[in-house]
Amino acid sequence: MEQRTSTTFKALALTWLAVSSEAFTVSSNIRGTNSWTTGSKTSSRSMAQVAHPQRVTDVTMASRPMFSNPAVKTLAAMLSTAAVILSTAAPSIAAEASVLDQIPAAPSALQSRSASVSQVNEIRYSDFIKEVEEDRIEKVSFSSDGQRLLAIDTDGNRVKMDALPNDPELLTILTKHKVDVTVIPAAANNNSGNGGGGGGLLGSLLFPAILFGGLFLLTRRGGEGGEDGGGMGGGMGNPMEFAKSQSKVQLQPDTGVNFADVAGCDSAKLELEEVVDFLKNPAKYTELGAKIPRGVILEGPPGTGKTLLARAVAGEAGVPFIAVSGSEFVEMFVGVGASRVRDLFTKAKENAPCIIFIDEIDAVGRQRGAGIAGGNDEREQTLNQILTEMDGFEGNPGIIVIAATNRADILDSALLRPGRFDRRVNVDLPDFSGRMAVLKVHARGKPLSPDVDLSSVARRTPGFSGAQLQNLLNEAAIFAARKEKTIIDWDDIDGAIDRLLVGLEKKNAQTSERMKEIVAYHEAGHAIVGALMPDYDMVQKVTIIPRSNGAGGLTFFAPSEARLESGLYSRQYLEAQLAVALGGRLAEEIIYGDDGVTTGASNDLQQVANIARRMVTQWGMSEVVGQIVVGGGGGGNPFMGRQMGEGGDSWGPKVIEQVDQEVGRLVSNAYLTAKNILKQNRNLLEALKEQLLEQEQVTAEELAVLISKFNVAMAPYGVYGEAADEALLPFQSQPVPGTI
Repeated sequence: MEQRTSTTFKALALTWLAVSSEAFTVSSNIRGTNSWTTGSKTSSRSMAQVAHPQRVTDVTMASRPMFSNPAVKTLAAMLSTAAVILSTAAPSIAAEASVLDQIPAAPSALQSRSASVSQVNEIRYSDFIKEVEEDRIEKVSFSSDGQRLLAIDTDGNRVKMDALPNDPELLTILTKHKVDVTVIPAAANNNSGNGGGGGGLLGSLLFPAILFGGLFLLTRRGGEGGEDGGGMGGGMGNPMEFAKSQSKVQLQPDTGVNFADVAGCDSAKLELEEVVDFLKNPAKYTELGAKIPRGVILEGPPGTGKTLLARAVAGEAGVPFIAVSGSEFVEMFVGVGASRVRDLFTKAKENAPCIIFIDEIDAVGRQRGAGIAGGNDEREQTLNQILTEMDGFEGNPGIIVIAATNRADILDSALLRPGRFDRRVNVDLPDFSGRMAVLKVHARGKPLSPDVDLSSVARRTPGFSGAQLQNLLNEAAIFAARKEKTIIDWDDIDGAIDRLLVGLEKKNAQTSERMKEIVAYHEAGHAIVGALMPDYDMVQKVTIIPRSNGAGGLTFFAPSEARLESGLYSRQYLEAQLAVALGGRLAEEIIYGDDGVTTGASNDLQQVANIARRMVTQWGMSEVVGQIVVGGGGGGNPFMGRQMGEGGDSWGPKVIEQVDQEVGRLVSNAYLTAKNILKQNRNLLEALKEQLLEQEQVTAEELAVLISKFNVAMAPYGVYGEAADEALLPFQSQPVPGTI
């Protein structure tokens, strides 16, 4: 027993030495230093370690320069503690776990036990059965799998068999001769085979110690590397810094952008310039009792320059600036988002006066309690922390929060109230003058041809955002470079506009003459009806060149600037839009008959159905249905649970039937109006088709010249009246709801 205990103790000490040496070698390689473990040193240490493991470990660790690192000290202490525990407990564990010690010997064999313990003889099965029948076997221990056997005779001698035959009478014989039979569990067998229970405990304790120590060492190294490399505060690898904000305080931000570089959003720029001026010249405002706004939220469509305005504020303010994204506060771990908010505002307070810019704040500022199953608790706790920091019990003097979003409709009302965001600045799409200013800014450094008129480009791009205009000029420059040009001319800009609106041209598309003719008639029908309908947009260009978006041809209209900016569309205009959308299908019907029409008008028919239904159900443009909204207005609620809770439509079947009849009336009248225009101007239709087949593209000026050659018949001015004569329609009656 003493020999086995000593052997186990030495094995534990040597194992600890090997593991600790390997851990320190790995740390040395990571740090870029040379390994200190050599054969002679390891040998000299191992002898002293066996005698005094704790004292030698402490002296050795203190003498190494490697241990100046806190992470390595922690790892070494954990390994040392595990080794001491194991060396103390190993002898008793090994003695108790040994299978041999679990089998008590007979009293007559007590004096010879010390000599027989170390010797176990093999025995044949036949001899073993003979010994049992002669009552010379006192105790038998079987392995858990029943394949091995250890027996003790009446003299205390041990015999074993490593392979037992399949004898069903064995237990009967042992029981008959009153032999004590036991079965050793699998765990005890494994421990016995491994030299006792110390090895199992060693594996169960040392592996977690090495794992956690190594992880701590690596994360510590990652944190130091982030700080040395100028990374974000605390380093992403340091678990102690995980809950801190990853943003950096820019004491003197140099974004390269100022208010002179921002164009197309003059009103928004004016409000932010006031905030910057308040920071620079506070006396002018405080003398009048004014207080600086605590928060400014920028809302508007994507690409209108909200982030660009924030960069301009950072460049102009002259105070510390912190820029973060709303998604940085959204984490899967509980409490991390709120902790990062606290850390962010702590940094800002330490550097007050300070500006915090939160981009895409809707990622964390959505309304609380929305949806079927409630809100996200972690996100809501983060929002609560933002609300407290912006205007809580302690307040945030000297901190201005600027936020940007294009989904202001989903933000929480508590976040938008005065005291948190005092100003809501709408950064809308630029108007004509704004687009001109944006184009001038982005045209800097680009060689433009004298024939390029930026005002013409601005007129052709209503509804474009500042980002789209920048992309437009960049695409034009790419087109020019592709053609080996040294300047950008009008054709490059025109091609870039078409590229952004409808995709690239398919110059080498294999299209039959028959298909080209159908497309030419279809687009000519749209163009003629659009040109001859009163109070409608002017035709800009007609083309039958296929596009990458799947369109075989296109008719471009120049929308009215006043209508586009105001968002006000008359009933006359909407009814004209229905007729123009049907013009392409009707041109095919007139030329090829009802059997020759194609699926090219699928998108046109969807547009007709959508506009006609909205005229009746949302805009009150039906005398029969009246000035009511049917179907909830069609606006859509961004929160599904709330929308489901509001219930369905409260109107009865009579109103729904009237809506269907009015939609049918509008579509039927638009159909007849467009068909009459094309029949009365058949010669113009044929001439425009021929010109499209010849040159594939007709401009607005060429179309005007073509119209002037014919005695055209304009459509009468006025809205649609009573229901159309069903005898003139290809479909004689409208379908009744529920009968299809």
